Amino acid sequence: MIRTLLITIIMGAILISCAPAAEPDVEADATEATDEVRGELTRIRLPMGFVADPQFAPFYVAVEKGYFADEGLEIEFDYSFETDGIALVGANELPLAIASGEQVILGRAQQLPLVYVMEWFQRFPIAVVSKAEAGIEAPADLVGKTVGLPGFFGASYVGYVGMLSAAGVDPEAVTEEEIGFTQMETLLADRVDAVVGYANNEPVQLAQQGEAINVIYVADYIDLVANGILTNEQTIAENPALVRGFVQAALRGLQDSLDDPDEAFTISQKYVEGLEEDRKAVLEASLPLWRAETLGLTEAASWTLTHDILLEAGQLDAPVENLEAAYDNQFVLEFEP
Repeated sequence: MIRTLLITIIMGAILISCAPAAEPDVEADATEATDEVRGELTRIRLPMGFVADPQFAPFYVAVEKGYFADEGLEIEFDYSFETDGIALVGANELPLAIASGEQVILGRAQQLPLVYVMEWFQRFPIAVVSKAEAGIEAPADLVGKTVGLPGFFGASYVGYVGMLSAAGVDPEAVTEEEIGFTQMETLLADRVDAVVGYANNEPVQLAQQGEAINVIYVADYIDLVANGILTNEQTIAENPALVRGFVQAALRGLQDSLDDPDEAFTISQKYVEGLEEDRKAVLEASLPLWRAETLGLTEAASWTLTHDILLEAGQLDAPVENLEAAYDNQFVLEFEP
């Protein structure tokens, strides 16, 4: 059954598409590729799906170094929920957003014309974290244990189900408990044996607190489509130059962040209020999740795996037709450093 969260996304998209036209400096038609034109720059409001954070360093770098401006773009960072970005792009109210790959498939299952154009995270960033004393070092060690999940939806749940499936572990042999976004508190209080979170977040925080932990990385077991850039079919058809320019600038920022993380963190401090040095570990933990022989490239096999795991997890009612339409590598392959 499609989860309530996804239904909320679709209803939001419908309401957005039926709403009166927004003021041009807030939300303009994505086919014109603008939120607002100032001089020669086209202003783009970019839903990020999370709060301001050093993990967004590639985008901060691309703004700070003028890479977006070089492409005629001015970026406004919008730290709203991932589902908001999906709804707005799906309804063609905004041209671009950051989202996880499984959300693109779920959106297309509900006839949202989403297209994923750049895989920013090459490794699926979800992990299972436990105290070292629990002896949980591999998926098989979760049998008979209790695992805390933020919810039974989203990247955390999909990654968890995909890992168990790839490792041949029966989900019925593991007790799952919904804990919201309280992974740190719940694990430290020993209310569960392990928690599911982001590889560049909870493990970093626990290590900084001196807690001995074990981390099982989903990406070591299955290659699911991770966080990246999505647009929609109409924007690609009517304004490919905007998508091309955005991807070019984002990839330049990504490459610079990989080449010089210290500089990327310093730049991030201008965009993340109160960013302290101890948060640099988040950026450092993100670097191996971004690296690839070809930055931004997404693989067909990853989409098939992600699609099949969504079916297995009960997130899809039926297979999605024409899965190949959910992603497009053309803009990444056109990248010129």
